[in-house]
Amino acid sequence: MQPYIPSALPLADLDYRLLLPLVGQANASLARYDGLLQGIPNPAVMLSPLTTQEAVLSSKIEGTQATVDEVLEQEAGLLKEGEKYKDILEISNYRQALYSAREYLQDYPIRLSFVRELHRILLNSVRGQDKTPGEFRKDQNWIGRYGCTMEQATFVPPNPLQLPDFLQAWELYLDSDDVDFLLQTAVVHAQFELLHPFKDGNGRIGRILIPLFLYQKRALSQPMFYLSEYLESHREEYYQRLKAISAEDDWNGWIAFFLRAVTAQASQNSARVAAIQVLYEEMKQAIHEATHSQFTVHVLDAIFDRPIFSTTDLIARTQIHKPTAMSLIRQLKAAGILQELRAGSGRRAAVLCFPKLVNIAEGRRIL
Repeated sequence: MQPYIPSALPLADLDYRLLLPLVGQANASLARYDGLLQGIPNPAVMLSPLTTQEAVLSSKIEGTQATVDEVLEQEAGLLKEGEKYKDILEISNYRQALYSAREYLQDYPIRLSFVRELHRILLNSVRGQDKTPGEFRKDQNWIGRYGCTMEQATFVPPNPLQLPDFLQAWELYLDSDDVDFLLQTAVVHAQFELLHPFKDGNGRIGRILIPLFLYQKRALSQPMFYLSEYLESHREEYYQRLKAISAEDDWNGWIAFFLRAVTAQASQNSARVAAIQVLYEEMKQAIHEATHSQFTVHVLDAIFDRPIFSTTDLIARTQIHKPTAMSLIRQLKAAGILQELRAGSGRRAAVLCFPKLVNIAEGRRIL
């Protein structure tokens, strides 16, 4: 099989009769979601569990098996071992890459150097760390069954000697304005996956770039639109649609799939954001009624930002004096707002959980 030669961007000869109705639906759904996002006073804190969920699901597409609960428990000090620990580390790196990207994009546009930095964060100290983190590949690679030859591969990405030119063309396309920003996002994601510029982690980096590009295009007020839930639940079609671009030049099929994904996921995300907003207001009142404390909002923001936590972590993040904080925790346990996952003993801190928020993040409860 010969290395793939990517389509020139912007694409020519798209079927706009098929795509424009889907563009309209996806734009409307995304605008409703962003309207909710703009109404949240501190989205980075209140929607932190959704960022964790995105990291979990995007990594799951690549084969990791950890849950949101397990990632949060690990970070709170309930240590996992073996493969589970490795999975959680990969997910934590993904989330760190998302957080770093948010800060970077406040001042700069997406550049190839920035994409390499995201990759370096993603593969730091995990499986794949031997696959030149932060560097575009200089070797020919291919995709297929384990141990297959290049001739037996299902996909052979572009020749590494031509890759820098294709990446430069992709970067230039990021700075241009195509017919519609969501259609352009579909092309940006697929072209990146087909260039397959890294030895490992291409899928995850490509999915991180979706909300970042939408934010850069001012389609989102925050770079917080996560598509991996839909892509994970339609994994087979996701891969088939990407493969059909290289095999049959079927860009229309891929873009239509992507736009349907945005419409469905934006609707799901809107429901979750609305549920979190309702829960936040409910808990503000419930915590105040349970504690009558001046620190109600401090505690509220801390448990939304990290819904599984150790007592020492809560004290450090809220800067509430230890005796006061421990008293507040006891009152919130008595009120049923917090659950104890591990009792404190000696110098080992107790670990607590705010289950109502974890349930929303895991998709177990939409109000």
